[in-house]
Amino acid sequence: MQIGALGDIHGEFDLVQEIMARHPEIPMWVQVGDIASNEGNYFRPRAPLYWIKGNNEDFDVIAKAVAGDPPSDTLHYMANGRVYKVGPWKVAALGGTFAPSWYHTPASMLPPSRGLRVSSAQVKLGKSRDDKRRHFVRDEVLACKALTGVDVFLTHEAPRPFYPAGRRIDTGKTAINEVLTAMRPKLHLFGHHHEFTDSVRQGVRSIGLDLVTKSYLLVDAETFRCERIDT
Repeated sequence: MQIGALGDIHGEFDLVQEIMARHPEIPMWVQVGDIASNEGNYFRPRAPLYWIKGNNEDFDVIAKAVAGDPPSDTLHYMANGRVYKVGPWKVAALGGTFAPSWYHTPASMLPPSRGLRVSSAQVKLGKSRDDKRRHFVRDEVLACKALTGVDVFLTHEAPRPFYPAGRRIDTGKTAINEVLTAMRPKLHLFGHHHEFTDSVRQGVRSIGLDLVTKSYLLVDAETFRCERIDT
């Protein structure tokens, strides 16, 4: 059996439906955050999709999903610092982005949107509404580091070092490396940077996923062999 893996979606719902229709043999998919359109819309995927938060989300929708009211019956949200059963896998998540000024704040105390909205289409949903719930925090990192027996670890941010598009600034986050060292999953997948990479971090295979408009992965559920397919 294979399980599909999708990078950032950013509202490309019709394309995701098309990808899933191409692979009726794939019973379920995982996704590394940023599903929502820039208007904050979600969708009902034709196959079960297990997703973590990115920074381009409607965090009121995510709060409802955590409370048992998901945006659709085939969208399964995975909160940070917990283990979820996805087919034969045990999957853990550390969704969201890193912000030093908010890192030591309890997750429950991260301020929600103040209702502001920047008109520029270039500003992502979470930032345009000034919603601090888009970040992960130290308590969630510690919870992830305590987890054992995890097969697949999903994050939105990249581990270090990560130089997107060949830039000289390392945009990876040390907290991700720390979790990889402690958790030792069989596979790590991340998004956010919209760039496919395949490397080893702390002895763990770590794959950065493209936007769904570029490519996606099919992963053997037992061997973790990954097949990249151009969209």
